[in-house]
Amino acid sequence: MADRGIMKKTETGKKESKKRNGEENGSKNASEKRTKLTKLEKYWILYDVGNSAFTLLVATILPIYFNSLTMAAGVSEVDSLAYWGYAASISTLIVACIGPVLGTMADTKGWKRPIFTVAVAVGAAGLAALSFHIPWNLFLLVFVIAKVGYSSSLIFYDAMLSDVTEPEKMDQVSSYGYAWGYIGSCIPFLVSLGLILGYESIGISLSAAMGISLWVNAGWWILMTIPLWMQYHQKYYVEKREHVVRESFERLFSSLKEIRRYRKIFWFLLAFFFYIDGVYTIIDMATAYGSSLGLQTEGLLLALLLTQVVAFPCALIFARLAKQYPTDRLIQICILAYTAIAVFAIQLDKQWEFWVLAFFVGMFQGAVQALSRSYFAKIIPPNKSGEFFGIFDICGKGAAFLGTALVGLIAQITGSPNLGVAVLAVMFVVGYLIFRKAAAMEEAK
Repeated sequence: MADRGIMKKTETGKKESKKRNGEENGSKNASEKRTKLTKLEKYWILYDVGNSAFTLLVATILPIYFNSLTMAAGVSEVDSLAYWGYAASISTLIVACIGPVLGTMADTKGWKRPIFTVAVAVGAAGLAALSFHIPWNLFLLVFVIAKVGYSSSLIFYDAMLSDVTEPEKMDQVSSYGYAWGYIGSCIPFLVSLGLILGYESIGISLSAAMGISLWVNAGWWILMTIPLWMQYHQKYYVEKREHVVRESFERLFSSLKEIRRYRKIFWFLLAFFFYIDGVYTIIDMATAYGSSLGLQTEGLLLALLLTQVVAFPCALIFARLAKQYPTDRLIQICILAYTAIAVFAIQLDKQWEFWVLAFFVGMFQGAVQALSRSYFAKIIPPNKSGEFFGIFDICGKGAAFLGTALVGLIAQITGSPNLGVAVLAVMFVVGYLIFRKAAAMEEAK
């Protein structure tokens, strides 16, 4: 009897053990399923790989090429930096004005993908058009058009995040987008760099090498966009109305009034306006800044390639950290790091210092952008993602307009590019203080 009792208990124990193991395996599989990327999430990330080629080109080769055009026309180094900054500011101001309306229109059922397609087409066509032999002022005009297309596409791309993934995966997917975008963009960049640095050995002119590079990057951008374009379906939307454009304006104004009730969203956007200013300005002006200081061109390009390589693992690391620590705390760390970077850049005048700057920018660049995007996507109504990301873009692009314009203006007035950079440190500090207020407000809620 005792043996039977023991056997019975043992069998019961085995059943309970199997049941526990089954539950643990089920939990493990569910966890793996949540971590594993879907096909649509991968295609969304792939677009970041495509459009990041434009970003890297604008941050590295294009300003140097533009500088060579202005030098040939007798324009001074300081004025060249200022004109490049003004062009970047104009393009971001245009997008800040039209972005919210386009974003609101994109929330209409069936509209997000077509408007996204037009924006990508304008950006890629503008990039390819820069390959033609044109004077420096016309070059700036075409650049503005290309950058408007690129920046507009990001409004719809960011708004797609709610459609392609779940809230608990947004930090991961957003960070992966920036991470793979950084490393993937190195492929067309290295091809372009090889053409531009080795044009004589190939037997072509510098302008021809630049032209081929621009077409390579435009083609890469389009190619990486096709999978998302083919597979994307709008999950959250508002029903199509008779007067879409007019009602888009009405919904936008309604959202701007309503946003005051969303205290968390309002304070985050205000903080974002200030701290993202420095991030975008550093991206847009890094090479132009280095060139204006007379630093070696090849060194600048290789240093910014280092930024991309460093940014890849760091963005993935922050994606993992976001699973263990609050996103708002990680964003604050990134803002403080960028404040230190901006202060360091004020005294920069040597090539090795630019390499140090490039390394630390790479550590935090992708993280602060990815976490800000996913943080915002989680706190907004998903059926209004287009219009809210349009407002998000006002803050981002409005800040970028202010940053690049101030850097160019102060550099022109003082004759010192270093003093122009000093304004960025102030913007980071203000952004950090407001973000702390927003985070404290959320904790007290």
